[in-house]
Amino acid sequence: MRDVYVIGAGQTPFGSFPERSYRDLFAEAYGATRDSVDNGIETNEIDEAVVATLGVGGRQLGLSGPAVTEHVGLHNVPCSRIENACGAGGFAVRQGVQAIKSGMADVVLAGGFEVMTDLSGDVTKYWLGVSGETEWERLTGTTFAGVYAQMASAYLNEYDATEEDLSRVAVKNHGNGAKNPKAHLGFECSLEDAVAAPAVADPLNLYHCCPTSDGAATVLLASEDVVDEYTDERVRVAGTGAASERVGLAQRDSYTEISASSEAADRAYERAGIDPDDLDFAEVHDCFAIAELIAYEDLGFCDRGEAPRLLREGVTDPDGDLPVNTSGGLKSKGHPIGATGTGQVVEAFDQLTGRAGDRQLENPRYGLTHNVGGSGGATAVHVFENEEVAR
Repeated sequence: MRDVYVIGAGQTPFGSFPERSYRDLFAEAYGATRDSVDNGIETNEIDEAVVATLGVGGRQLGLSGPAVTEHVGLHNVPCSRIENACGAGGFAVRQGVQAIKSGMADVVLAGGFEVMTDLSGDVTKYWLGVSGETEWERLTGTTFAGVYAQMASAYLNEYDATEEDLSRVAVKNHGNGAKNPKAHLGFECSLEDAVAAPAVADPLNLYHCCPTSDGAATVLLASEDVVDEYTDERVRVAGTGAASERVGLAQRDSYTEISASSEAADRAYERAGIDPDDLDFAEVHDCFAIAELIAYEDLGFCDRGEAPRLLREGVTDPDGDLPVNTSGGLKSKGHPIGATGTGQVVEAFDQLTGRAGDRQLENPRYGLTHNVGGSGGATAVHVFENEEVAR
């Protein structure tokens, strides 16, 4: 099957934009993506589109993909809408890769959007809750923060970890997000502030939770047959993997790991022909601080129970051996559900092409994105490679 390359990627700022529509946000991200293609690209050169959105607020549940693609001039282009909760964007990229590898398309637009901040807190909790297990979680009153709080409690009980370690995730990611002009919460925080924040769902406090955000992000993928028409910077989709898991916590064997993440990562590494030690950076799904710790272990960055050590020793800091969430992650950059996974790919593309500004890492070759739906019901993992960087 043919290799697939990222030829462009762009996003809106993530935040609260009461004056913006979802179409408007998608159009901005699409424009930024087109502008990032070195040799330019015309809309009529795009063969297919895949759009991710949960549809928060119900503003356009049916045909929400075509509703945004027609707004940017992609008429008569086949468009599919992907809904896999918070992992929808990662799966949109995966479907775009599949379309190109199969030979059905040469250029695919994978995008995502969400508008979340124009709803009341109670209504937003409902829309977030639909990504959990309906009968035994949402309808019994469990919030999404409550679900991840159960995972955090189990982790703190099982391993040598403390609530301060959860706060270290926030401090690191806010430090990164403060250098990202597109971040929703682009400010630094001290460890003292993160520890002392008000409780949300014990043991999680306010600084352990990502914001609800508005925003859009899109990615252009191209086959090896046409990539040279668009760019000389060859950012290859080296490996992609996905897996599903039981939607509800109660049905799982463990609260301290997400098997879909481990399976998806193993498949992505195998297809890329690399090990976790080969990675130069990663964007992981840190909707709550505990999710980042668990991701380190699910993705093979360390053994079970060793994630706090990586944080304490600075391994995942920007100047560490494996920087994680240089964008600020969901915690600081923001979490507009449908746009989150594609937004992670924007950061990977920027890092691998030297466009990350103050966040830029030195000469990275391999980067990983990890996008989780719900509390782990579905996960998509992608490995990207700058083919021009030698080892």
